[in-house]
Amino acid sequence: MKKTVLYDEHIKLGAKMVEYAGYWMPVEYQGITAEHLAVRNACGVFDVSHMGEILIRGKDAKKFVNYLVTSEVPKTPKKMAYGMLLYEHGGIVDDLMVYFRSDEDIMLVVNASNKDKDYEWIKSHQAGYDVEIIDASDETSLLAVQGPSAASIIANYTTYDLDTLRMFNFDDIDLLDLPFIVSRSGYTGEDGFEIYGSHDAILTLFKKLIDDGVTPCGLGCRDTLRFEANMPLYGHEIDQDINPLEATLTFALALDKDFIGKEAILAAKAKGITRKVVGIELLDKGIARAGYEVLKEDQVIGYITTGYMIPGTNKAYALAMLNQGNWEIGTEVLVKIRKNLVPAKVRDKKFLNKKYKK
Repeated sequence: MKKTVLYDEHIKLGAKMVEYAGYWMPVEYQGITAEHLAVRNACGVFDVSHMGEILIRGKDAKKFVNYLVTSEVPKTPKKMAYGMLLYEHGGIVDDLMVYFRSDEDIMLVVNASNKDKDYEWIKSHQAGYDVEIIDASDETSLLAVQGPSAASIIANYTTYDLDTLRMFNFDDIDLLDLPFIVSRSGYTGEDGFEIYGSHDAILTLFKKLIDDGVTPCGLGCRDTLRFEANMPLYGHEIDQDINPLEATLTFALALDKDFIGKEAILAAKAKGITRKVVGIELLDKGIARAGYEVLKEDQVIGYITTGYMIPGTNKAYALAMLNQGNWEIGTEVLVKIRKNLVPAKVRDKKFLNKKYKK
């Protein structure tokens, strides 16, 4: 089992550690609710060094990535794009972020649980492209600093004007006189930054953030935050058997270019999908956990992909994969929670108004 460079710091801070994607990772420190609310109201810092960084370099880098990824690679240097890797049948290999530095230098940031699979999948499509594929994951550490106070805190560590760094943009920025790649991005629905650096530099930055009162946050609240912000998680809202249409991720499909899996997506679009991810609100006590059945008139019509009581509220929401004919807002359904059938209704997935830097 691997440890990130911050492992000892997590232990000192009293983190509850769990095994995740081959790493010992903090799931919580003072508690998921407190950490969730710290990010919503102030600032939290996450160790996400278990994520994968794959570098695509060479003459054909942009052409190759445009063929791999469903979305359009940015045309302007130091911009980012969200996209997916697809199998030929249209199922999702992974979702990822594209960091476009130049036509010959692109970084793909992939999910921790998929990084080895993704690397091999990318390598398997390399033939015919003049590119070098480098797995930089083991040499890279990563912090996510998220929340309405994130910018004012990070601004104290740099002479760079962070007001000029817009959402889904990145730059090479010195923080505490140490070099980092800093992007305005995150997985919480809040303003914030994802900060890539050497192990030693990330350790120094993390210690400074903690000294300055930033709340350390674990994987537990990372999941509640991304859920509230309606962001998918691999193995839940997306996987090899779910296509982007079913996952309602059509915004990340550039159908005016070629990419692996495009033919399957066009065929599915023409035929029409028979299931998709929708929002659910429980109308009685209970929490709809992943895998729980959703019923209507004694018939199973789908399953919960993620569900939580939103921290700081008494609202229990869920994302669910429901069959066609049950998608209309207000549709009454039942969620089977252990032996009980709990009433619920279909609602939009806008559980949170996102607060990104425009």
